[in-house]
Amino acid sequence: MPMPRPAAPEAYWRGRLAAACALLALAACAPPEPVRIGFVGGLSGRVADLGGEGKDGAQLAVERANRAGGVHGRPIELIVRDDAQDADTARQAMSELIAAGVQVVVGPMTSAMAEVLIPLADAAGVVLISPTVTGSRFSGRDDNFFRVISATTEYARAAADFLAREQGVRRAALIIDEGNLAYTADWAAQFRLALVAAGGAVVAQEGFSSAVDDSLLARVARLLEAGPDALVVVAGAVDAARVVQILRRQDGRVGALVADWAATERLVELGGRAVEGLFAPQYFDREDDTERFRAFRSAYEQRFGAAPGFASVAGYDAASVAIAALAEQGEGPLKARLLARGFDGVQQPVVFDRYGDASRPVRFTVVRDGRFVPYRPGGGR
Repeated sequence: MPMPRPAAPEAYWRGRLAAACALLALAACAPPEPVRIGFVGGLSGRVADLGGEGKDGAQLAVERANRAGGVHGRPIELIVRDDAQDADTARQAMSELIAAGVQVVVGPMTSAMAEVLIPLADAAGVVLISPTVTGSRFSGRDDNFFRVISATTEYARAAADFLAREQGVRRAALIIDEGNLAYTADWAAQFRLALVAAGGAVVAQEGFSSAVDDSLLARVARLLEAGPDALVVVAGAVDAARVVQILRRQDGRVGALVADWAATERLVELGGRAVEGLFAPQYFDREDDTERFRAFRSAYEQRFGAAPGFASVAGYDAASVAIAALAEQGEGPLKARLLARGFDGVQQPVVFDRYGDASRPVRFTVVRDGRFVPYRPGGGR
């Protein structure tokens, strides 16, 4: 017959109670779990200027929000991944962000990567808020994809109308980067329709791939053989600078316009004198003198040592929208909170339609003395 177990001494229970109290105190003193937001964009390769600016804008939004107390006292952590403008790399990056427990991802930065990532986000219930994806094929879809800018349709059609009505262009030639066809083919098609409607025509089109080291000399030469009034480049900044430099060497009389994708400070830096007089549609106002933008520009320059570009502003807006929606007290999924209200942007409000699409005004710029300045009628090329 087993002996009865003796009652634990009082000192034993006091020790257990003290240990429990210590654990509770330690838990109370532990920092709160951070709110995790993802970022995915091209941070290496030929589109790194776009991705880098977008990431810096998002980082600034997170840092300013953390100084203001985070999300209900919880710090915000930005988890950054490089998609390298490559489908497999993008899938891996998204899988890592989902595994890290993010509810929302700022990005991607190009339409080609949006094609890859939207199905993954939908399957995982994660929201994507893109700073710069404009592909019109993503419009009007009930999915988890949001964007803080307009669709390609608006920029391409405005560009065609601008060339026809402001510059008298009747014959345009197009060269597009086939490494981002979800954007470039869409942009070219919308441009062609609008130019025809304005009484002009696209007389030649060439494609190349930024994924390989394509020679552009022969392509530009073939385009010029068609006798265009203007060459339109639908590519990123690195390749657009190359095309315009070749154009200026082969025929300095032909006008040139780049699509909104290329209109970064990197284009002016790489293009040098060759890009003087180059036109570009923009959704970014570099001459904005409002107090809100001046404060943003000052903070950005102090943090990163450079002036913000359009992707910087869009990245900041996308992250700010994500943070504001996460901080909403209302019930329901994040997607519903994003659709329920408008948000403040650096230069204009961000208001989503029921499909998560937003709109921004299109303005035209021209490169003068090594920088983009607003186009003013009568200023010439």
